[in-house]
Amino acid sequence: MDNLERLRQLCLALPEAIERLSHGGPSWFAGKGRMFANYAGQHHGFEGEALWLPAPEGAQAALIARDPLLFFRPPYVGHRGWLGVDLSAGVDWQELAGFIEEGYRLVAAKRLVALLDAAR
Repeated sequence: MDNLERLRQLCLALPEAIERLSHGGPSWFAGKGRMFANYAGQHHGFEGEALWLPAPEGAQAALIARDPLLFFRPPYVGHRGWLGVDLSAGVDWQELAGFIEEGYRLVAAKRLVALLDAAR
């Protein structure tokens, strides 16, 4: 299974998540609400495949400091704390699933977060 298909499985498993094209690539939204993940495949100056997602305050800097080959500050949304994850840099998919869920929780309506909590 390729990286994009794995991302689809992780993102679309979240309550009422939808996929649509946005910002040049497949993106996932919490219901009719805000975007919680964006696939960046060879665009915006990036040569590989990456996932951009919102992160809690301080997480972006801490993760980039931990592993600057895996994590980066994405263009356009990095100044708002979003995190870039290089999918070709040996990503731990279980850890990435946690980041995706966390990003979803940051933008999803309370009703959707409650559905996620009930499913867990």
